Amino acid sequence: MEIVLCVTGSIAATETIKLAREFRRQEHSVKAFMTNEATKIIHPNALEFATGQEVVLELTGKIEHVKYSQVDLVLVAPATANTISKLAYKISDNPVNTLLITAYGHDTPIVFVPSMHDSMYDAVSENVEKLKDEGIKFVNPRIDEGKAKFPAIEDIVLESVRAVNLDKVNKGLVENNIAGKNILISLGGTFEAIDPIRGISNRSSGKMGLELAKEAFKRGANVTILAAHHSVSIPKVLDVIDTESSVLMTQKVEELVPDFDVYIATAAVSDFTPISKEDSKISSSYNLSLEFEPIAKIIQKIKKINEDIFLVGFKAEYNISEERMIKCAQTQMKDAGTDLVVANDVSNEGCEFGSETNEVILVSNEIKKVSLSSKKEIAKSVFDEISEKLN
Repeated sequence: MEIVLCVTGSIAATETIKLAREFRRQEHSVKAFMTNEATKIIHPNALEFATGQEVVLELTGKIEHVKYSQVDLVLVAPATANTISKLAYKISDNPVNTLLITAYGHDTPIVFVPSMHDSMYDAVSENVEKLKDEGIKFVNPRIDEGKAKFPAIEDIVLESVRAVNLDKVNKGLVENNIAGKNILISLGGTFEAIDPIRGISNRSSGKMGLELAKEAFKRGANVTILAAHHSVSIPKVLDVIDTESSVLMTQKVEELVPDFDVYIATAAVSDFTPISKEDSKISSSYNLSLEFEPIAKIIQKIKKINEDIFLVGFKAEYNISEERMIKCAQTQMKDAGTDLVVANDVSNEGCEFGSETNEVILVSNEIKKVSLSSKKEIAKSVFDEISEKLN
């Protein structure tokens, strides 16, 4: 992806070095434009180092505003009230605004990352809405301490990749049947309370579910996460509903599933729950004996509620043969009506709960193996498979 990063005169310009480096780590090309006010906050040499390319500070006979106006994305980060308002009324008085107007005329995707005092953000709200109506995308700022602050780097990257992918779909340049789909993803491990303080859970980290959610978001899907207990930081651009216990998760699934096209059940839902729960903390001086009862499988309810939904199940086994693991996945398909099962053996090295990698078998009407890879790469493989099956 080829990106032009426009840096304007907000103190948040100091964050753009990290932003440019993150784009490059993800193998995207970055060319920077700076306003004069931005150069008073960070030196152009810093951005040249971060991007690996000379920074545009003024327009010359090379007509830089035209040369770079038809890239994959023009990203204005940070975007000041001044820059937002000038584009709203198509004012061209510096290299950044001249580039923006030219890119706008070419229908190049433009994303703004506002960063200013909240009173200024409120004051230009009409201009923000005007630009949104014209197809300009905005990454919501982080409102804190009376300021509309620069959001997390990951949020900006996710929104940027999503904007480019949706633009290609809208222009008919690529086929992407994930774009526009409503996708529900559960992640983490449910927590079954014993008393107000203690409970039983499992070691699911939520990492695989989060990577799937990010991949779906980047491909243009409308993503909702049902989050049980987890150890990952979920980007603010993703919609999250907290569902700590199996009861809460079941209630939300039953409520939401009718409105979704795809449900991906990565959460490790408890198989048992305490028969009784104490209303106060159980004294540690007592001998403790607990009785549990089985919990109805959430995944077996999905197709009964929405028979048209594409259902993806996850099957984690421990120290079994590959043949047996495939049979377990096929049993789930028969019992729950899953369209695709992602099966893995968590006893394998690099595949343990909480690991950064995994190796899986995709089981549907065919069998596909995905060798040991990052969970980000596995998420891509899973969505490639979903996309193929949705055709």
